[in-house]
Amino acid sequence: MNYDKKSEKIIEELRVRDDFLVLAIESSCDETAVAITQGRKVLSSVIASQIEIHRRFGGVVPEIASRNHIIAIDNIVKETLAAAKVGLADIDVIAATYGPGLLGALLVGVAYAKSLAFTLGKPLIAVDHIKGHIAANYIAAPELRPPYLCLLTSGGHTAILKVNSFTDIEELGSTQDDAVGEAFDKVARVLGLPYPGGPEIEKLAKSGSLTYALPRAYKGGGGYRFSFSGLKTAVINLVQNCKARGEEIRRADLAASFQSEVTDLLTEKAVAAAEEHKLTTIALAGGVGANGALRELLSQRGAQKGIDILLPPKSLCTDNAAMIGVAAYEEIKAFAKPAKLDLDADPALS
Repeated sequence: MNYDKKSEKIIEELRVRDDFLVLAIESSCDETAVAITQGRKVLSSVIASQIEIHRRFGGVVPEIASRNHIIAIDNIVKETLAAAKVGLADIDVIAATYGPGLLGALLVGVAYAKSLAFTLGKPLIAVDHIKGHIAANYIAAPELRPPYLCLLTSGGHTAILKVNSFTDIEELGSTQDDAVGEAFDKVARVLGLPYPGGPEIEKLAKSGSLTYALPRAYKGGGGYRFSFSGLKTAVINLVQNCKARGEEIRRADLAASFQSEVTDLLTEKAVAAAEEHKLTTIALAGGVGANGALRELLSQRGAQKGIDILLPPKSLCTDNAAMIGVAAYEEIKAFAKPAKLDLDADPALS
């Protein structure tokens, strides 16, 4: 029996079970992550972060990220297996993020996963990175069932999604330019803060006041669309004008004002969308979901409207492989077919 037919047969047999083990790989950006999952439960999860490597450049350098994935991935797989106290022979399914993300970084994880799947004779599940972020909520709340609203706030994507099922996700609105994570990083750079910008702005904003008036895109309209480019540009222009006039830049105040504008916009639209679509739960997903001000404001506004707010642990908001493993489990339960060995990375996966 060839690999494809054997994989399909194995997946059919696993579909009726909840105890199968998934070895998941995530390498879409600057974290080399591997996890062992069983259903919606995480047995082990190991992440090798490259933050310190890229910090000196003020952002992720794709070529450097790819090279470091190559160096790290084999050892991370071994660490993850040891932490879960299982061997490769115990694994039932191999899963890997195949997009979106940085092409070279994705290719490392995809190539490693394909090699592992073929060598072990195990089925391979290709996982959408964005659906992985959504699946992080199933780890935090195993009882979660669609339909619900998801506020996606990752480094490269910002959207309001109506999750009808794991394979039926409706986009109600998204950013028309910069994603919110990109806006945080760019504003942080202007303020002289190190990469990654989100945590640094949050830290600085705690000692600031909302004394800067900043613009809002789609004020009073725009449905559930977002735009952060104008807000980012307003901060850049304000800083440049202050420098030109020799005026003091109150960095903490500017960080607080920027963060407040972003969190107000995100939470306002998410709660309005949940009300319009009569959804009683909002799940937060993506790296910016670790922002304390966003979590607090979303919880407050949800409580005011009688909407349950699901906040995954901050460690599950940023990139990790546990969410990829659980996403693979959900895909299998939703009758997804295993990937073939000609699977390629798709950096622009929609």
